[in-house]
Amino acid sequence: MNIIESHKQEFENIVEFFKKDIQGIRTNRATPDLVSHVLVSVYGAKTPLEQLASVNVPEPRTIVIQPWDKSIIKEIEKALSSVDLGASPLSQEGIIRLVLPALSEETRNNLVKILKTKLEHSHQSLRTIRDLVREKIIKSERAKEMSEDDKFRLLEDLDKFTVAKQEEMKLICERKEKEITSI
Repeated sequence: MNIIESHKQEFENIVEFFKKDIQGIRTNRATPDLVSHVLVSVYGAKTPLEQLASVNVPEPRTIVIQPWDKSIIKEIEKALSSVDLGASPLSQEGIIRLVLPALSEETRNNLVKILKTKLEHSHQSLRTIRDLVREKIIKSERAKEMSEDDKFRLLEDLDKFTVAKQEEMKLICERKEKEITSI
């Protein structure tokens, strides 16, 4: 089995983690992803909000949370208050509303910086795996398990694959940055 093939899933996992990680970064539009991951202390455990309530976005800047168990509304409000969204949860008749304010220019710039930092951390993770695979290829050639030509071909393929994954993440980042900066 090809050494690169055996590590492709690790590369894919980093890209998927990056996608999920940046979903929580706020844009000018409200999305369920902003709050679905929030952990709520209920029933003696921390549970993601998406497992406790339905989360909808009826208007561009409003998130509506409808808990399935109305007795945990206070706990959900407390958890939402701890998340830095710039909005306070308002509850009435068993429904919690979050009305998000428009993003200021300064806030948008800070969010873009956070996005770029997350991208760089993901690129570092890709490079770490690339270095690990590169080391395995070199060790295989030294152990005479492959020819020197195969080693160079695999190293070139590895670099091309790594660059392709970095470009994929860069495109995802650019789309998210456009969402953040659009008014």
